[in-house]
Amino acid sequence: MVRIDPEVREVLVGPHRLGGFLGVPEEARGLVIFAHGSGSSRFSPRNDFVARALRRAGLATLLFDLLTPEEGEDRRKVFDIPLLAGRLLEAAAWARRLPGLGALPLGLFGASTGAAAALMAAAERPAEVAAVVSRGGRPDLAGAALARVEAPTLLIVGGFDGVVLERNELARRQMHCTVELRIVPGAGHLFEEPGTLEQVVALARDWFLRWLPAAAEG
Repeated sequence: MVRIDPEVREVLVGPHRLGGFLGVPEEARGLVIFAHGSGSSRFSPRNDFVARALRRAGLATLLFDLLTPEEGEDRRKVFDIPLLAGRLLEAAAWARRLPGLGALPLGLFGASTGAAAALMAAAERPAEVAAVVSRGGRPDLAGAALARVEAPTLLIVGGFDGVVLERNELARRQMHCTVELRIVPGAGHLFEEPGTLEQVVALARDWFLRWLPAAAEG
């Protein structure tokens, strides 16, 4: 069973009443919404690990299920990137209505197929999404939306994840925004090797702290 930090509360997100965990540190400098990959959920231990670190850095976090339990049984919906992107935007709109969160700059953190959903959402709402981070993601699945992304984007890939690395490089070439591809040496697709997820945390934290406060000031 995944242990949830005491400051994190369980919530029902958006019009579809999707289960989620919301954590808001004091004087939060931004809000990061997580988009998990296929077969995962708000209980993802890797995303929870990243979220804890982001909260320690002063960023609010929202981890939620992009699909209802019934929808999660339908493989077509699990890989329906426009549907998942829409759910991300619904979650962002829901969070904007909460006291203290409405004015915070928004970042999206996507893993696996969730990375494509995050990028498609960023393309649909360029004025709202201030930064995107992908962990072992499939940004290529965002298709033509990649060229419309304006948010600074960080693509993190494990050095042993050869096929995904190629697809991230292909996606990077299609993007016109500020975009960086960072490789974590010795890491596989899930960053399970000792010390590799900590490197993801450092990269993601620094990226969000670089771009979210800048968006608020701008």
